[in-house]
Amino acid sequence: MDRTFTAIDLFCGAGGLTEGLRQAGFHVLAGNDFDEVAGQTFAATHIDAKFVPGRVQDVSEATLLKAAGLRPGQLDCLVGGPPCQAFSVYNHQRGLHDERSQLFREYLRLVEGLNPRWVVMENVTGIMSAGGGEAVKAILSGLQKLGYYVEFRTLRTEDYGVPQERRRVVFIGNRIGMPIIWPEQTHGTSAGLKPFVTIQNAIGDLPVLENGEDLGVRPYRHAPKGDYQTMLREGSKRVLNHSAPRLGPINIERLKHIPQGGSWRDIPFDLLPEGMKKAKRSDHTKRYGRMSWDGLSCTVLTKCDIHWGAYIHPEQDRAITVREAARIQSFPDWFKFEGSRTEQYIQVGNAVPPLLGRKIGKALLETHAIDERHENQQPMRAVG
Repeated sequence: MDRTFTAIDLFCGAGGLTEGLRQAGFHVLAGNDFDEVAGQTFAATHIDAKFVPGRVQDVSEATLLKAAGLRPGQLDCLVGGPPCQAFSVYNHQRGLHDERSQLFREYLRLVEGLNPRWVVMENVTGIMSAGGGEAVKAILSGLQKLGYYVEFRTLRTEDYGVPQERRRVVFIGNRIGMPIIWPEQTHGTSAGLKPFVTIQNAIGDLPVLENGEDLGVRPYRHAPKGDYQTMLREGSKRVLNHSAPRLGPINIERLKHIPQGGSWRDIPFDLLPEGMKKAKRSDHTKRYGRMSWDGLSCTVLTKCDIHWGAYIHPEQDRAITVREAARIQSFPDWFKFEGSRTEQYIQVGNAVPPLLGRKIGKALLETHAIDERHENQQPMRAVG
């Protein structure tokens, strides 16, 4: 394969999917998002791609084609993950009545205008049941009407080397008549698979921090241990975005009682927040959760808030940092997140793990290689 595959990333955020595709061998030409701070991160980390700011509803195919330097039909792949909050299981009012749940229709509009060879759409598993399954039906029928053969699957990021329990529904389609090749599972407990990447593998080499401590940009203190740390350190000599949020004294006292793998249930009753003193033991299973060195992370959300999830460091009495969350999402260490710390957490939590994006990109390129070999094997037609 002697040519570079092109892509445009809708709802690109900081560029997790873009980074994964770049690692796979794609040339991502442009990205669009309404979040301008995330766009600053995208532009700074992907200097070959043009960031197109603004709501997707206000973006035309002509604007994207101009940014990418392409004509209709020249784009290889249009990727995107329409904002998932409307479909998330954490949104108890989710459904198709939410304006954000209609943004997949904007994706379909741009598919029609750009006419890419391939399409990839990613979303949370809640999209499967939203509107009684109507969202999935609309996506499938919309792409099929545009001439695409489409399949979708629920992928588990930990199966592909990401140290996190994260489930995502991925739609892949093409208009070139090729079957869909899905990424093969590489990690798990079955024979022949690599073991899951653990929290220790992911963040065990990062500098120790006290609650609320910010050491600024610092060099690494230890050599990397294992393939995962070595992979994410490549191209970087310093630790970025590694400062600990400051927790109040009462929270620090609570954390002292929580062992690895523990949660709010380990906090003495008199120290519990008033709202949790009436909770059943089966409720709020992730609240005040402390990570285990030998386990996986829960899903990294846009807030690594100890009140809402298992985001307490395995040993240090503090919440995980932006860099630790980014490591768990498989971002390389050179990838600097712009904006305030709150904005950085949002960028990390909203992202597609780059490692998952790379696996998907590699699968697309494998399909293209098969298609190319097939074309080369076709007998030449006689002329005249």
